[in-house]
Amino acid sequence: MKFVALISGGKDSFYNLHHCLTQGHELAALANLYPVERDEIDSFMFQTVGHDVIDFYQNCLDVPLYRQPIKGGSKNQNLEYEKTADDEIEDLYCLLQRVLEAQPDVKGVSCGAILSQYQRTRVEHVCKQLGLTPLAYLWQRDQQELMAEMCESGLDARLIKVAAIGLNTGHLGKTIQQMYPVLLGLNQRFDVHICGEGGEFETLVFDACYFKKRLEVVEQEIILLDNDVAYLKVKVEVKDKAESSLTSAVAPPLLEEPFTDFDTTTTDLEVKVIDKSEDLIELSPSVKVDGNRVYVGNLTSSAPSVSSQLTNIFNDLTLILNNHQLTSDDIQCVTLLLRDMAAFEEVNAIYVNYFIKPLPPSRICIATQRQSAEVSFSCTIIKHRQGPKQGVHIFSRSFWAPSNIGPYSQSIVDVQPTYRYASLSGQIPLIPASMDLETNGCESALSLQHLHRVLAIVNTTNYDSVICFITDPALMTTARHHWQQYTEHIGDASDQLIIVLVDQLPRGASIEWGGTSYTEISSGIDYGDSDDEDDTPKASPPGFDHGRLVAFGDRTTFTGFTNDASVLNSGLVVATAPIANSAWEVLPVSCIWDVNGREWRYATVVRTQH
Repeated sequence: MKFVALISGGKDSFYNLHHCLTQGHELAALANLYPVERDEIDSFMFQTVGHDVIDFYQNCLDVPLYRQPIKGGSKNQNLEYEKTADDEIEDLYCLLQRVLEAQPDVKGVSCGAILSQYQRTRVEHVCKQLGLTPLAYLWQRDQQELMAEMCESGLDARLIKVAAIGLNTGHLGKTIQQMYPVLLGLNQRFDVHICGEGGEFETLVFDACYFKKRLEVVEQEIILLDNDVAYLKVKVEVKDKAESSLTSAVAPPLLEEPFTDFDTTTTDLEVKVIDKSEDLIELSPSVKVDGNRVYVGNLTSSAPSVSSQLTNIFNDLTLILNNHQLTSDDIQCVTLLLRDMAAFEEVNAIYVNYFIKPLPPSRICIATQRQSAEVSFSCTIIKHRQGPKQGVHIFSRSFWAPSNIGPYSQSIVDVQPTYRYASLSGQIPLIPASMDLETNGCESALSLQHLHRVLAIVNTTNYDSVICFITDPALMTTARHHWQQYTEHIGDASDQLIIVLVDQLPRGASIEWGGTSYTEISSGIDYGDSDDEDDTPKASPPGFDHGRLVAFGDRTTFTGFTNDASVLNSGLVVATAPIANSAWEVLPVSCIWDVNGREWRYATVVRTQH
């Protein structure tokens, strides 16, 4: 796609531009926000030192440059941004709107964010408003590896500001190649960020392999500020280069350890061909309250079209929320069942208008012909949320993990005094940088790696339930072996895995991993010392041939397997056959396996608060 590069003059914005070119995107323009009255302003978002050099970059790259003064301030300092009058992000909106008015064929925006959620969410907010795709190929990269790659690429970036222990005016003007060993040492001694992500230093780029011309310093002056902070004010000229040749920026491998070592040829179990001719499973709506959660299950409609069914479902959901003094913003996670994945885009077009706040719920979306309705909706709602809403909703293309392909967050986190509990959206094997579907044999490993990276970014460490959806029975053995290898690596138990066969997954994927995870927070409270022994379950519920119990904080999750419908209690019930008793959510599928490859008629995930 054609893209505009947001540039500050620093190494990150120009090295991300390099990655955009390597990925095959076409640079159409540069864009920059600058301070009005002084070199340095109190911005939480933009580098402004060196702003008087920016105009020269359009000559170096031979593309138009659009600039906009920063008139607003950091008014909205919430992690998730919403439109705020007189905020500097509204200046960014105006800037990119001008670019689109002049060059309407621009579709992408290059952004050099590495670790800053604050910066990423704001660029993404503006891009969503304007229908643009953020390109953030440095996102979540290891800083030491990334700085090494920048140095090896020949990027001529020099320090123009220092503001950290161990850095002084003697380092101003030095290249990142000269500073790399210094920064490594400061990182080891004082935990200084090697890429300057903590504001320790800022840089200015004078040349890159894709520059058609370069910059040369003709005059410079050191400006001393308070608290041992100093910056370099420079005057430059544009100079010709002997040659300009784009070399590929180094992309990280698609898979990292331990996923690179996963065996993709395991066929130790014979998997039968599934007969899908059984009767449809009828879904009954339900609403159940347990502690600080409301579970809404199996909302359907008999309206004639998919869109009218979902509209009716949302009307019913609104009534339920109102009855509990809650809003759609309180929903943590959603299970969306379609009879045909062809309705995916139609459903999303309605869905996005219902969840309009930042951080929409995480989501599992599958297609199963075992249900009679065209659409079924289930969700978990958090009551009495502790503090601001937390989660991750990443819209940018990167090397990290796929951007969302629908109006959902990768994860929403319920923060309680003794634990963090995260719902993890279903992950399919999309190649993050291109958003193409992986089809070369590592689909299971790649989608499981995506799940792991979402787990890590929301700071949870343990799974309490995991479901792997597959569309081909032959993938069952691969999935179970990959899960066993993965859990051995992270040191977690593996019995909570449910593998199910469904008809279709988004984008025509063959496999999808999703689940929930948690991390305990030490608080001095020991729930095991309760006088009521029944408050903290000590064993699995009776009647299950195989199951696993996970207890943390005031919550317990039981994952179990059975062929006896009479033992099923309220919870998520995954079923290949009809069930007579009530359940808050039913997931009709064609076949169910546990982690050992044994087939069952039912699996259940029951979550309770005590």
